[in-house]
Amino acid sequence: MDAQTIRSKRRWNDSSLWQFGIGVLGVLIFTTSLSYGQATNWDKADPLNTATIDHSVWQTILDTYLISDDPSGIHLFDYQALQDNATDRQRLNQYLENIQGLDPRQYAKDVQMAYWINLYNALTVNTVVDAYPVESIMEIHDGENPGTGPWKDIRANVAGVPLTLDNIEHDILRPIWQDNRIHYAVNCASLGCPNLAPEVFTSANLDTLMDQCAKDFVNHLRAVELLDEAFGVTSSLYFWYMDDFGGSEAGVLAHLQKYADRDLAEQLKSFDGSLDHEYDWRLNGVVAQ
Repeated sequence: MDAQTIRSKRRWNDSSLWQFGIGVLGVLIFTTSLSYGQATNWDKADPLNTATIDHSVWQTILDTYLISDDPSGIHLFDYQALQDNATDRQRLNQYLENIQGLDPRQYAKDVQMAYWINLYNALTVNTVVDAYPVESIMEIHDGENPGTGPWKDIRANVAGVPLTLDNIEHDILRPIWQDNRIHYAVNCASLGCPNLAPEVFTSANLDTLMDQCAKDFVNHLRAVELLDEAFGVTSSLYFWYMDDFGGSEAGVLAHLQKYADRDLAEQLKSFDGSLDHEYDWRLNGVVAQ
């Protein structure tokens, strides 16, 4: 049986959580529409400010609605339950309003980075909850071009500046910090995405938690699977943002080795073939029984 045939037959343990061939649309959403990151000088910081930002409400939401022990290895979010709980929805909306009223440039750089990651993830969850039920976040869009997702819609107003999710990720987080682990920290509410972390990001856990997010994803089949020595499949994430991962397939493989468990690292080290890629845009929601 050749590698392509094997690939067509492979499934995760819970086959209801996986399908192939629906990542093609993903390439359409990962370009920025505005340049607020550059125009607003979000890279400014106050290194002498020792204050932190309170993300405890977001932590409570994660503790209540995020399922991090599903057998699939994917963290699932109970969007329906949060939508049904008016009190918690109000708490989440108030949290988002409160932190958007802050100016992150007044804080130290690590506090800022945690701020932007938490804001992105909380906004994404809130966006899905507002639109639920949907089968994919790709269905959510405020304007024209349905099926392109909410990333270019204005979703926040930070210190008086309107921002899209794309602005937060591509105009602020990626260019300012230039850390490819950001791709593992921000969550796009999809089964193919790196897991939504069960902990809020803080200045104290930032480095450790980003490392853990990277390891969790890299060692799951949706990140990489080498079917033989000549053929492998990775997440489309590594192709959409190849420049962040070494700029080539060799660079991607080297990056994966850095976070892979020993057996996978050995496979990656000896791999000398071609890579295909895929992505699952179905919602990372709890499936009703």
